[in-house]
This record gives sequence, C-alpha cells and structure tokens, in this order.
Amino acid sequence: MEPEVRVLRLAGGFGRARCLLAVASWLPCVALGLALSSELLLTALPAHHCGSDPARARSTCLPLSYPESVPRAGSDGARPCSRGWYYAQPAADLLRSPVTQRNLVCEDGWKVPLEQVDHLLGWLLGCVLLGLGCDWFGRRAVFVGSLVLATGLGVGEALVASFPALLTLRLLRGGALAGASLALYVARLELCDPPNRLAFSMGAGLFSVVGTLLLPSLALLAQDWQLLQGLSALATGLLLLFWGAGCAVRRTPPTPAPLSPGAPAYTCHLEERTHPGLQLISGGIRASFLHSLVPSEPSFYWPYFLAAGLEAAATVFLLLTADLWGRRSVLLLSTLVLGLASLLLLAGAQYLPSWTVLFLAVLGLLASQTVSALSSLFSAEVFPTVIRGAGLGLVLAAGFLGQAAAPLTKMHGRHGFFLQHVLFTSFALLALLCVLLLPESRGRTLPQSLQDADRLCRSPLLRGCSRQDLLPLLPASLPGAGTQLV
Repeated sequence: MEPEVRVLRLAGGFGRARCLLAVASWLPCVALGLALSSELLLTALPAHHCGSDPARARSTCLPLSYPESVPRAGSDGARPCSRGWYYAQPAADLLRSPVTQRNLVCEDGWKVPLEQVDHLLGWLLGCVLLGLGCDWFGRRAVFVGSLVLATGLGVGEALVASFPALLTLRLLRGGALAGASLALYVARLELCDPPNRLAFSMGAGLFSVVGTLLLPSLALLAQDWQLLQGLSALATGLLLLFWGAGCAVRRTPPTPAPLSPGAPAYTCHLEERTHPGLQLISGGIRASFLHSLVPSEPSFYWPYFLAAGLEAAATVFLLLTADLWGRRSVLLLSTLVLGLASLLLLAGAQYLPSWTVLFLAVLGLLASQTVSALSSLFSAEVFPTVIRGAGLGLVLAAGFLGQAAAPLTKMHGRHGFFLQHVLFTSFALLALLCVLLLPESRGRTLPQSLQDADRLCRSPLLRGCSRQDLLPLLPASLPGAGTQLV
C-alpha cells in the first residue's frame, strides 16, 4: 500500500475534496456523450427524390433515372439524375447535413455506413492505443492531450471541404475523444473508495445521457452540421478547464515485463477474455433488437430517444442493484435476459403477437445497455492499476467493434443480418458460463499490481453461502513460474 493511501484512510477515507473532484468529473461527460452520439444525427437520411421529377415516389432510388427528351439508339431512354436531389424535409432538424450536402443517397448511399464505421473505428483505435498511453504516460497527460487534439480536429472537421478529408478527421477525432473518455473513466474510478465507486461511475453515465439528449436541441438551433461541429469543438475546448482536477490521480509506475528475469509470470485471467466478449455481444446485438422493434426504416427520433432512455434506465437499475446483489450476480442476470430475449425473437418473431415482440425488443435493449455499462465497471475494478487503462481500453474497443457490425451489413444491403443475429445470440448464451467463473469486486480495493490480480479467486454466487471458494480463476501455467495464488 502506498503512503498516501494510508494517510487517506487514517484521515477518513473518501473526503469532501475527493468527492468534489469526482462530481466535477461528471461535467465533461456531457460533451463526450454529445460527441459520441453525433454520428447518428449527421448521417440521418431524409425523404428525397430527384429534382427533375417531384411527382415520383419518394424515399426510393427510382427517381435516380428519368427519360431523355431524345432517346438514344439502343438505350432504354433513361440516364442518371443530373439536375440535383430534392430533400422533402430536414433530417433531424438539420437543414444541411453531410448527406444532403454531398447527396449521399442511392448509388452513393454506401458512403453513409462507411462514415459510420469510420467514426466507430476511430473510437476503437483510440481506446486501444490511448489506453496504453494512460498506463505509460498517466491519466492526466492523456486526458489533456486528447482534448487538445479533439478540439483542433473538431475545428478542422467543421471547415472540411471533401469527403475523404471528412473521413480522416472523423477517424482521428473519434480516437482523441475515446482517449479523453477512457482517461477520465479510469481516473474517476481510482479517485473513489470502494463504497462510492458505483455511485460516481453511474452518475457519469447519466451525465453522458444528458449530452445525448441535448444534441437534437443543439441541431435545432444550429440548423447546419458544420456549425454544430463547431459548437462540439468549442465544448471539448472548454473541457480543458478540468485538466488540473478531473484527472489528478497519480499514475502507478509500470512494473517489469512479465518475461523479464526475476519478474513473476502473470496468468491471463478469465475476466480479460470475458468482459471484451460481453461488450462485443451487447454492442452488436442492439441492431437486431432495433430491427425487431421497428422493422421498416424508422425516423430519427424514435430509436434515438428510445436508446437514450433505456441507457438511463439501465444506469439507474445498476445504481440500485449492483451494490446490493453484487457485480457478478447482476451481470449474470442481465446476460441471461439478453440471451433469452434474443433467442425468443430469433425463434418466434413471426409467430408472436406484436406486443410480445415489442416487449422482448425493449427488454433486450435494456439488458444490452446494462451488460455494457456493468462490464465496463466490472473490468475496471478487476484489472490491476499497472494495466487498467490498456485492459479497459480493450474492453471498450470490443463494444465499438460490435456496434460496427450493423453499418457493415447495411453496406451489403443487409445481407447476412440474420446470420449476425444468430451468432450474437449464441455468444450471449455461451457467455453465461464465463460469467459464473468471475470474481466479485464489490467492496474490494482495486488491485495495484499483477500479483494482486493473480490472487483474485472465485467467490460463492449465493450471498448467504459461508464457504469461500479458494480455487484460482485459472490454474498456474508452470509449477516454477513464481505466480502467487491463494
């Protein structure tokens, strides 16, 4: 135990100063939640038709061709729509968006899911690379550096003139925002003592939902996507005011490499494989639930506000149960509900009443949000301090990888969507076996070193059981490896 930790405990533990710092770390989550949700608004598709023939059917690609005045020989009398597209109404309160500005419809419609994948790929790479940076350079350095990059890239994104440049800037800015969000999450967790970790982590999640709900209002005021991006860059720039408070947690220096002479061998724990798998499943299966909820192409507001409301409900549910029942029990229940809801929709969506399909889809979305939020907190509590940033980064990156599966299927005309639903349902049911073997992190201090993580053991699933399971999560790899296990 480090000297400052002993002094903190003797002084009363989680005092007023640290409580104020943890509360202050909620405010940046509003801007980060706004930036993460912006992709859905920027790529919303309005009703459209070719400007040469307004009487034709809307929201289809049939108006792409219209008859020539003098048909050519051997031609069917049609040519591409060259007189511009007419958009019947603004998409998500934006009179001008990247879709309407560059006419990303019909033959260019594949660019919309490409931009969505590009945005998620940026967050994925940022979680992986800057998660390592959190462990090597410190939480504060990564937080401040990421915000500086995100602000500059946001300004450039608002002034961009070409689609390839937009993709590049979206990728880089997503990575920078992911680094800031990850560093803030880890710093907040290490700032709190065990009884307060859940409350302050879930409070940050609620502030992120507030940012998601504020985004349509900002779009209504801005009316233009470039002005909206400028406001987002301004918001991230204001977050630099928190550089001295939001990430003031001291970084633990890295330990020697596991294969170096004299260093203990570190066993790859089950949670290092389970939590990324849970994030991948919960992120990828949401598209299946949304498709079951609204089979046709939905409007922007209905799925947007539904997902935000269910995220807030999942956060409140965890706030009420995760400390009372334990992390592992709630995660097991949520994964079970997620798998059963997906399985029932997969097997009987054509035969069930419409109200039953609606109930299962909403329940599945709620369970997926719960699994995603709890697995993030759970993994951050069981990873040791020396690799907490890298470990949590891999977990969050798996969630963004799962979310990228939905726009990838749109690029191929939703071919393979049913197979994707089958795979994620199967993985959700198999994940139940892995959750049973996880340790319980409720009320425990954060492991500081690799040796502390090696001592984590499976605890009884039932709260009233007095017997403690002394078996390690995984057996020692080599008899003489030097790994200390209880």
